[in-house]
Amino acid sequence: MTPVRTSRDGITAADEQLAALARALGHPARVAILRRLAERGECVCGEIVDSLPLAQATVSQHLKVLKDAGLVQGEIDGPRVCYCVNPEVVKRFQKLVTQIPSR
Repeated sequence: MTPVRTSRDGITAADEQLAALARALGHPARVAILRRLAERGECVCGEIVDSLPLAQATVSQHLKVLKDAGLVQGEIDGPRVCYCVNPEVVKRFQKLVTQIPSR
């Protein structure tokens, strides 16, 4: 593990990573999408649309945000993209959150 570096303003690389992942999860629809992907293992956008009261374009945009943050991976399956959770990034997020002192 690389040492934590602190910049002059006291913000660490871990702080920046946590903030970026938290931004990606900053919408309840994205949390719901990530939860559904974790439950199902993998699915295509249409299956997510069927399980949420959101338009296909809205789900696609939320998936893009999650994918850009690394929380979700997408694999092309013919004309569709099959999405799944990126477990390493989710574990990293969990670790970063637990490093926040509770006092």
